[in-house]
Amino acid sequence: MSDQQEALVASYQDAQTRTVSAGGVDFAYRELGPKSGVPVVFITHLAAVLDNWDPRVVDGIAARHRVITFDNRGVGASTGRTPDTIEAMAKDAVTFIRALGLTKVDLLGFSMGGMVAQVIAAAEPRLVRKLILAGTGPAGGEGIKNVTRISHLDTVRALLTLQDPKQFLFFTRTPNGRRAGKQFLGRLKERTRNRDKAISLRAYGAQLKAIHRWGLAKPADLSVITAPVLVANGDHDRMVPTSNTHDLARRLPNSELVIYPDAGHGGIFQFHEEFVTKALEFLAR
Repeated sequence: MSDQQEALVASYQDAQTRTVSAGGVDFAYRELGPKSGVPVVFITHLAAVLDNWDPRVVDGIAARHRVITFDNRGVGASTGRTPDTIEAMAKDAVTFIRALGLTKVDLLGFSMGGMVAQVIAAAEPRLVRKLILAGTGPAGGEGIKNVTRISHLDTVRALLTLQDPKQFLFFTRTPNGRRAGKQFLGRLKERTRNRDKAISLRAYGAQLKAIHRWGLAKPADLSVITAPVLVANGDHDRMVPTSNTHDLARRLPNSELVIYPDAGHGGIFQFHEEFVTKALEFLAR
């Protein structure tokens, strides 16, 4: 596919899956949107692969920015062994970003991806222009050490009711939340060809361990992150309690906060239109 054709890919469901090799890993990734400007690198959540990004969020941001999504080490179609610390995941993400020849990026980190993004922004301030942190929390944040227990419980609930665990983990149990969850899960199935490999149980276990360690860690000095940060969440996040979102906004020196009503961990997906509008305005400033 030529650069001209690639630039015309307007929808995430049509974006080609590519690989780039660095640090002994073949990283699987997709990109779309315009070729110029600072790209937005998406860093994903626990158990997620390339196909777990809401296409409305990806396409919405890719309407004005080059968007790059990727599987980190050992996840989905990427090779290697998934590390069990957030810090090691951050190093691998930087290796991937540099392998694409990028010297300046914006980061959009959701949930576990937001933890990884915080470490990258603190360790590599010259690399990161702006940050969007959604459904996430700081090291040592309230209730983060319970993610494993909540994930296991809701996976069992989902199995017993023949539903997807994300219906419970990402959305409220109100009529609005249930409807938004069904719509979100429907959108994740829009791509029918060349889908990614599901995460392995070993990689999932390593990620759970990393999040648990993050939850037990000492609070970090977030004042070192001077890049502008947009912090977003739903008002009823069960996975990473919403109090963590408020805590991040207070402790990051250059932040703004968005909280969506009657929404859970997946608030940015439930309110994808509002979120995309806000994110584009934040990135354009």
